[in-house]
Formats: sequence, C-alpha cells, structure tokens
Amino acid sequence: MTKIRKLLVANRGEIALRIMRTAREMGIQTVAIYSEADRQSPHVRYADEAVCVGPAPSSESYLRTDVIIEVCRQTGADAIHPGYGFLSENAGFAQAVRNAGLIFVGPSPESIEIMGSKLAAKAAVAAYNIPMVPGTPEAITDREAAKQTAAQIGYPILIKASAGGGGKGMRIVEQEADFDEGMERAVSEATSAFGDGSVFIEKYVTSPRHVEIQVLGDQHGNIIHLFERECSVQRRHQKVVEEAPSSVLTPEIRAEMGRCAVEVARACGYYGAGTVEFIVDDQLNFYFLEMNTRLQVEHPVTEQITGIDLVKQMIYIAEGKPLEIKQEDLQINGHSIEIRVYAEDPANNFLPDVGTLETYVRPQGNGIRVDDGFEQGMSIPIYYDPMIAKLVTTGATRAEAIEKMIRAIDEYRITGVQTTLPFCRFVMQHDAFRSGQFDTHFVSHYFTPDKLLPETRPEETQLAGVLAAWLLQNHQPKAGNGAVTSEGKKSQWKERRFR
Repeated sequence: MTKIRKLLVANRGEIALRIMRTAREMGIQTVAIYSEADRQSPHVRYADEAVCVGPAPSSESYLRTDVIIEVCRQTGADAIHPGYGFLSENAGFAQAVRNAGLIFVGPSPESIEIMGSKLAAKAAVAAYNIPMVPGTPEAITDREAAKQTAAQIGYPILIKASAGGGGKGMRIVEQEADFDEGMERAVSEATSAFGDGSVFIEKYVTSPRHVEIQVLGDQHGNIIHLFERECSVQRRHQKVVEEAPSSVLTPEIRAEMGRCAVEVARACGYYGAGTVEFIVDDQLNFYFLEMNTRLQVEHPVTEQITGIDLVKQMIYIAEGKPLEIKQEDLQINGHSIEIRVYAEDPANNFLPDVGTLETYVRPQGNGIRVDDGFEQGMSIPIYYDPMIAKLVTTGATRAEAIEKMIRAIDEYRITGVQTTLPFCRFVMQHDAFRSGQFDTHFVSHYFTPDKLLPETRPEETQLAGVLAAWLLQNHQPKAGNGAVTSEGKKSQWKERRFR
C-alpha cells in the first residue's frame, strides 16, 4: 500500500471542490489546475496549490495530459483524481499517469479500455448471465445485413455509437424506410463527437427507465454495490433529475440488478468507483447498457442514502487498501433527490445561456446539500458544460425529499442567467413524477415552455387586462420624447455561437 500525500485534481468547478474537501479531511494536500477562464474560481483558492495549465479551451488546458503530469512533477503531487468528464475515462491518460510513476485515483487503463466501447463491454460480460437488449454483437460493416437484423429484431430500433455517451451518435429508427438516413446521421455524429464512426443496433425499448447501480471494487478482488439511482428525467438524452433509490424497483429486482452490476465489474477486473447502467422496461425487465468507469455526477444521492463517502473510498482503493465495507453491512436510509442546475433556458429548448451571476444565494436547512463551483458575480464560461450546481435534498421518505426540493428551489436565488430551476420545480410538482410513473420521455410527454408561466386566478387575469387598457390609454409615449422599448433577454450563448 502507498499513502497518497498530495493529490492533483485534474478537473474544475464543483467536482474539483468536492474531491478537495474529502482530501483535506484525510490530511492530503491538494493541487488545483485551472485554465485562464477559471482563474477566479473557488476551487483554485481552496486548493493548497494551484497552477494555470493553459487558455480557456479545454483542448489547450484540461485535456493536456503532458502539462498535467508536468504539474505533478513540479508540485510533488503523487496522485491524480480525474473527477468526471475531461480525461476521466481516457485509457491513454490513465496509462500515462501510471507510466509517470503516479497513482491514478480510478480504475486500470485496461478496464477503461474495455468498458469505453459498448461492444467490447457486451463481449466482456457475455459469459456472466447478464440480460442484454437484443441487437448486433459487433459494429455494423454490412448495411444490408444490418437491415435484415433490424427486421428480425423488430422496429423501432436504436442505432448507437460504440464509443458514445451523452446521447451523441444515437438515432431512433421507427421504420425500415428511415434506416439509411438514421445510419448516416448516427455515423456522422459519432465520427464528429468521438473520432470513431463505429455503430451498432439495439432493439428500442419503449417506455424505458434509466436505472444505474453504483459499484465499488478494490485491488484485491472485492466488489460491492451501493444500490441504484433512477435517472429517467432527461433532456437530449442527458440527465437533469436523479434520485436514490428508484421508486419502482422491488427488493428482489434490486438484489438481482446489484448482482449483475457486480458481475459486470468483475468481468473487466474493475477497481475503484464505477456505475453500471441498465435500461428497464414497463414490466421491470432490465438490460445491461454500459459501464461508466468514473465517479458519476449524481453520486451524492448514493452518498446520502448509504452514508458512504465515495471519494474517500476511491482514494483508499487507489492506495491499495482492501474494502472494509461488506455487502451485508449496507442498507438504504431514506430517500435522496438531485437536480442539476444548468445555465440553460428551459423555455428555449434548454439552450445554454451564459452570462454573469448577478445574484447567487444558495438554499439552506436540514436535508439540503449544494455542490457548486460558483459565487455571486462570477461569469459562466462559454467553453465548458453549463452546469452551475447540483442541488440535493434528503428525507426519510420520497415524499419528504420532494417537498424539501420544492422549498430549496424556491429559496435558490439566481439572476443574470436563465436556469433549469423552474423546470425542475415543474418536475417535482407533476403527478407523473410524484407517483413514480414516468420514463425517459418525461420531457416530450409532459413539458412545454408554457408550463413555466406562473399560474393566475381568473379575477387576476381580468384585473391585469383592465390595468393594461388604462395604461395604454393614458400613457402613450409621444414621438420624440425619448421613449425606448425593451426586448426580452437574449442568450449570450446564441449570440457568441454565430460570431
């Protein structure tokens, strides 16, 4: 076993802060890296040391393996935690860290390599009696043969990028007539997003729920699961609301999904924290999708219901310590919900809306956790994911966690940018969510921008009409009096996109 003394966090924002806080509790010094756009970020000030690694674009800063490893050499850091995103699932980065004689706080490069390809992952777990969605076992090379396979599976089907994630390189094809167009678009998007145009076919599961299992494995062959997270409220195939546990799993299905997740991890010799993702149909049949070989954005809800600090466990595992937690020791305590607070405009197809946080006041109180990396007066950079914070509430029951979330959303004060807070409040109040009867189509089935308009009583509407008529009659501006008109706030993101 090797004790980590100084940890470089190869990330930014809220996840960098979250990792550093646990490291400080463990007596480990921390090194922050930052781009020129993040010079004033809280994670930079919080760390014991901080080094600028380049200009704002991530390709010139947070993705520079050579620069990051050189910073370790300069500062004496003996380990790197990648957080999530950026280089966290890059096998080449993990190998470079290993080659430099440093500790990578994550899985082995070999595990990342296997699970980084959906097809390789399916091949790896094929012998472990794990249910998988019917589809092609390898990348499509013969389009006509693929059409025949699609016909055998039955439409609708999914064409998916082998190296994909975040909904990129994915197309739903409803009928054979649309197959060629769907294939071309999926291959093009996969090539653009991942540099790999390999795609495969799966049966499209109607009314799907996205349920994932958190696993922990050490370097001595011990693997446990920490129950499930429900992640079905999504926009553009990306999560917005997550909760633990799921509201629909029975104890028997939960145990079986946990067993399968452990076997998936075992199939690739996994150690560290990882997440095994499943799709669940309306009959509660579940199928293996993929494994994320990193800490997940939504890991706080698992921490809240288990009392386990996942980052602390990752560090212990990286040091070579065996897991002290046994499966039988774990139990679910209460219910936890997380919403992702994005600088996005839900009324405008969730387009990013960068700008300055003119007001930024976090909610407080019992059962509320805010993981963020911003402060009032800071700007939301255009260069990175527009997530401002993760708001987490925990209660003794799901209903209590929901009510706490509504209260926390109402107390969260953010001005200067549009955010997903109003949308998330809509979700918390919707009957489908409150009853637990929803799937990944929640947004398309239930949400339209007009749902965010404040409710008014008929007498209020009538009074507003009378007042508006009076104002128009008595306060018409005259030509040349300097009257000005105001326009609705425009998205700075959209303005910059077309410059």
